Amino acid sequence: MDNLMQALIDFATGYGIKVVGAIVVLIIGRMVAGWSRSMVRRVLGKRDTDQAIISFVASLAYWLILIFAIMSALGNFGVETASLVAVLGAAGFAVGFALQGSLSNFAAGVMLLLFRPFRVGDFIEAGGAAGTVRELNLFTTVMMTPDNIRVMVPNGKIFGDTIKNITAE
Repeated sequence: MDNLMQALIDFATGYGIKVVGAIVVLIIGRMVAGWSRSMVRRVLGKRDTDQAIISFVASLAYWLILIFAIMSALGNFGVETASLVAVLGAAGFAVGFALQGSLSNFAAGVMLLLFRPFRVGDFIEAGGAAGTVRELNLFTTVMMTPDNIRVMVPNGKIFGDTIKNITAE
């Protein structure tokens, strides 16, 4: 009975320190992730960046730091993180390949928000449609035609085509 009790105490002591260390890593990681998210929002907000891009980049920074903290915490327990990263990378590749069209619209939306070939309120011809831009989202651009028809054009189609901004000058 004494041997069992001593083995249990040794086990709890050895893994207790690892558990406390993992919890500390997760808490610090979450604090750093939150700080970086607010820092990205503050820096991009001062540069007059579009709100959609600010939100996306801030969330991306938060989740990347949080994933790094989780991987570090798992490494404390002896989990082989290299194989876990490889599995996550393969899964990300598969998801990216499956969502190829959506991701191209997303990338085009980011490019449109960065380069600003047109703004909300401009009358444009792009992606096979012509109208006044009402909204510029990450995946689509919403336009109203002269005969008051709402048209949603995928950003990939707009960015890959000629953009005529009638009201720019």
